[in-house]
Amino acid sequence: MADREQSDVVYGRIVGLDRDAPVDFRTTAPDVSLYDSPVYWALAAYKLWRRSLIEEHGLRFVEHRLLGEDVPFAVPALLHAKKISVVADYDCYYLEGRGDGTNASRQDVDWVDQLEYAAGTLRTVAELVPAGRERDKLMERHFHGEILGMFAAPYLARDEAGRKDMAAAAKVLLDEWTTEPIMAALPPRLRLHCLRHGLVDELTDIIRADTDATLGPAHQDGERVYAAYPYFRDPERAIPDSAYDLTSRVRLAQRVDSYTWEGPVLRITGSARLSELDPAGRGVGVLLRRQGYTYRVPAETADDGIYTLRLDIGHAADGEPLPEGIWTMRIVVTSGELSKEAWLPRPSDGLYDVSPEPRIIDRGEAGPCAAGLFHSAAHQRLNLDIGDTRRLLATSARGTVTRTRLGRVEATVRVTVPGWPTEQGEARLLLISGQKTLTAPTAAEADTNGRISTRATADGVTPGVWELQLRLTAGTFSRDVPVIEASGEPLRLTVPVPLIRKVRSKAARVVRGH
Repeated sequence: MADREQSDVVYGRIVGLDRDAPVDFRTTAPDVSLYDSPVYWALAAYKLWRRSLIEEHGLRFVEHRLLGEDVPFAVPALLHAKKISVVADYDCYYLEGRGDGTNASRQDVDWVDQLEYAAGTLRTVAELVPAGRERDKLMERHFHGEILGMFAAPYLARDEAGRKDMAAAAKVLLDEWTTEPIMAALPPRLRLHCLRHGLVDELTDIIRADTDATLGPAHQDGERVYAAYPYFRDPERAIPDSAYDLTSRVRLAQRVDSYTWEGPVLRITGSARLSELDPAGRGVGVLLRRQGYTYRVPAETADDGIYTLRLDIGHAADGEPLPEGIWTMRIVVTSGELSKEAWLPRPSDGLYDVSPEPRIIDRGEAGPCAAGLFHSAAHQRLNLDIGDTRRLLATSARGTVTRTRLGRVEATVRVTVPGWPTEQGEARLLLISGQKTLTAPTAAEADTNGRISTRATADGVTPGVWELQLRLTAGTFSRDVPVIEASGEPLRLTVPVPLIRKVRSKAARVVRGH
C-alpha cells in the first residue's frame, strides 16, 4: 500500500486479543482524512511511517515518560502527512496485554503531571490546525481519551487532596481549550460540568456510582431521558438537567430471530429495546409503509425485550385487507412519549438465509392473493410483497405424458403452491404450439399443504409439437407455469399425423388411377 500509493502513514488492521482494538478498521482505503475517519483515535506507534516524514520534521518519542511517550510523535506526524492509507483486509497487529499486568498503560502515575503533559499535545494541535470544526474534532479526541479518561478509577484512588489537584489541573485545560461544539460532543457532560465548576465532592460521588455499578435505570420525563446519577434535580447543587441528559444517546437495539407464515398471518419474533431505559413498559410494533400509506401493527412483548408480531394480511390496514404492492417494514419502540424506529433486518443467527416461501393468502372479501417476503439487495432490509411481484410462486411444475392402449393421450402435472385455496383456486392445462393455445379439459385436486395434482386429456389435438403449461388462478393471482420433466427439460407433447389418413389417401389414388 505504501509503495503503490506513496503513503506517508499506513494503518493496518488491529486485532485485540485480550482487549478491544482502539479502532476496528473495516474498509481498506488508499487515502483517508483525519477529520472524517476514525484513524486519529488510534495514535499508538504500531503503524508504518515513512522515514522521510520523520526526518523532515524531526519527530521523536519523549524519553523518560511512562505513558503517552508516542503521542508527541504521532500527532505532528499525522498532521504533516500528505497521504494516510488503511489496510483493513489483513491482520497486521495483534494487541495483547502482558500476563503479569506490567503494561505501562496499566500503571499508576502522577496524574496531575500527566494532565499537564497532555496540555502540550493540545498546544501542538492548536499550532498546526486553525480554529474551527477540524480542530474541534481533534481536540474532542484528546479530551475524551487522555483527559476525561483519568476521571474514573485513577481519580478515586487518590485521597481528597489528590482528587482536588486532579480536578484543578483538568479545569485549566477545559477553560483554555474547549469550545461549545467540543462540550456538546463529549459524552460525560456531567463530569465536565463538575470539573468546570469545582464540584469535587459531587464528582467523586458520581464517578463512584459508575465504578460501583449502582446506577438504576434512567429517568424519563416526556421525550427526555436523564442518567440516574447522584444529585439529579437536587436544589442544593443546581446542576442543570442538560448535564444528565441522555436522550441523544438512546438507541434502538434490535434483532430478528425468526419469521414464518401461519396461514394468512406473518409471525415475526425478535428482540427490541431502547438503550438506557428499562425494557419493561415499552411498546413494540411494526410500521408498514407504501406510497403515502402507513399502518401500525402492535406486537406482544415480554419484560426481557422479546416480542412476537402477528401480522394478519387480511386485517393489517386498520382492520381492512392490506392492498397489493411492496410494503417497507420498520420496527418502532416507544417508551412514554419517546419513540424510535428502524428497518427490520435479516435474522442474525444465519438460520434464515432465505425468506419464507411466498404463498397464497386469504384476505376475506378482497379475495386471495400472493404474498411474500424479500430482503433488499443493498442493506438486507425486510420487505413485504403483496401481489407476487418480487419472489414468484410456482416457477415450474412437474409433469408426465402417457398414452393408453387405445391411443389416448393423458398428461399428469403436479405443483406445490403454499396456501392454495382449494375452493377458490382453479388449475387448467394449456397446450401451446406457435401462436396456438388450447385449453385441455382438466381435473384438479389440492390438499391442505398446497400440493396440486391435475390430469388432462389431449384428444383431438392437431398434429405437431406442443409445450405444456399449467394456468393457476386464485383471486388476483394468475400465473402460467411451465411444465418440466424430471430431467428439468420442458415437457413437450408430440402429436403425429394419424397413419389412417395416409392409407386412405393412397387408396383414393389407386381408385382414381384405375
